Amino acid sequence: MKQRFELDYPGRLLSVDSRQVPIYRFGVLVVGAGVAGASAALAAAESGIEVALLTKAGLEESNTIYAQGGVAAVLADGDSLAAHVADTLSVGCGLGERAVVESIVRGGPGAIAELERRGAHWDRRRDGSYELSREGGHSQARVIHARGDGTGREIQHTFGGALRAHARITHFADTFVIDLLCAHDGRVVGALVRTARGELAVFSAGAVVLATGGAGQLYRETTNPAIATGDGVAIGFRAGAVVRDPEFFQFHPTLLYIAGAARVLISEIVRGAGGVLRDRHGSRFMESVPGAELAPRDVVSRAIFKRMVATQDTSAYLDLSSVKGDPHALFPLISRVCRYFGIDIARDPVPVRPGAHYWIGGLEADADGRTTVAGLWAVGECASSGLHGANRLGSNSLLEGLVVGERAGKCAAEEAQGRGIQDWRVRASRAPTVAPDGMRVNVQDVTYSLKSLMWRQLGIERSGAEIEDAQAKIRLWHRAVSELGTPEPATWELVNLLTVAQLVALGARLRTESRGVHWRADHPAPDPDWRAHTRCTPVFVEGHIAEVGVERVPIEAELPVA
Repeated sequence: MKQRFELDYPGRLLSVDSRQVPIYRFGVLVVGAGVAGASAALAAAESGIEVALLTKAGLEESNTIYAQGGVAAVLADGDSLAAHVADTLSVGCGLGERAVVESIVRGGPGAIAELERRGAHWDRRRDGSYELSREGGHSQARVIHARGDGTGREIQHTFGGALRAHARITHFADTFVIDLLCAHDGRVVGALVRTARGELAVFSAGAVVLATGGAGQLYRETTNPAIATGDGVAIGFRAGAVVRDPEFFQFHPTLLYIAGAARVLISEIVRGAGGVLRDRHGSRFMESVPGAELAPRDVVSRAIFKRMVATQDTSAYLDLSSVKGDPHALFPLISRVCRYFGIDIARDPVPVRPGAHYWIGGLEADADGRTTVAGLWAVGECASSGLHGANRLGSNSLLEGLVVGERAGKCAAEEAQGRGIQDWRVRASRAPTVAPDGMRVNVQDVTYSLKSLMWRQLGIERSGAEIEDAQAKIRLWHRAVSELGTPEPATWELVNLLTVAQLVALGARLRTESRGVHWRADHPAPDPDWRAHTRCTPVFVEGHIAEVGVERVPIEAELPVA
């Protein structure tokens, strides 16, 4: 049964008349240039379609470039596709879609070969075979990496060169996508944007692919860059797309924690190489946990969180003294960052704490990236494909971006063939509110308040009372920012963050169990009745999102074999 909850959100942020703004016409519009967006753009262009590639920042700024671990794929003797599938389903805690998992895992070896064909250089042993690492939840060493802990940089650099070189791809940097534009039948036909010059423009296209990354900026502690503000999910939701499993937000166990410094991810490959976690007294506290330091990320994150509380410390400590080999040579990026703060990773304990890392929920999409709205695809972290379930297996995200990104690009190009649109007008769903003289909203202050609220009440541990309290505050802030905020990117980003924050809170409130990365202190056990997806559908009244319908969709796929 579908429940309905009042939302009262605008369906569009701005009005636009196509007769008064520039219009750029392309076959396929791709938003985002990380691993998923780049794969989609290249696949669409290689299908013969003209592609517009829009990025909020530069071509090289994305979540992908910060990825340290690698890409999970079956590349070694002794490993198997069946084992990779089983590991993915096991870590997904019963919510992984077996058919989707099998489809994406099968595409892994080919995606690695294709990226190598484009010029990527993977780390290899002396005999020429791939150097493979093991991460938490994996039964085998199957994570391929580059430059030690610089896999993301290698992938982004490789794709950046290919994107710049392709004659059918036009890149528009520093371009903020405000909203998607839909035809009378609801089909997505383009986007309203703010250009690098600060002007409004319309991009029309036969198909739109969202690859905007995650929403780590919801939280005070995060591995994500400043651009990760949930834009893709928010604009897709405002266009009518279903959002699935928003409550599942994965926290990476080990961020370098030094007060006042930017949080830097300390990759799981460090623990895979022998790094161990200790508390302020030097006690190793993961030994009694199945899998120890290589347990699934939600388990390790909660263990660190609990030990921080028990010892009244601001962090735990990663000890690399037992790593086989020279940690400086094995993890050069981590070594350089720590050395800047006076930490010798071969000798000194590295202070770490959990932080928001990967949003598992997102726009509901199939294994080819199709969303529930015609003309719209979603790939990568802004999508919920069914691969990850309730907890993401390490290094499966880059795999998903490569495999599903390419498929989405090809499918979008095929569907865009021969499609054209006419000029149109789109009006915001309500007239703008006239604020009392002098009344403005402090966007920076609300943003910081939201991040702190989410960390305290919708972070690693949650409870029903805290979630409901958070929802009331988020609703108030959303109204104030929507009505009183200056129409500029900082305001739109905050509206997007508040939109997805409300969806995260709604999913977390309704899921009265603990499963995967979603942990309810007042419901600490999994509930068999909740072996289901949370599906959130916007309900429009005169172009305004008046309600959100939420339903529980049971998983029919078989459970993984223990």
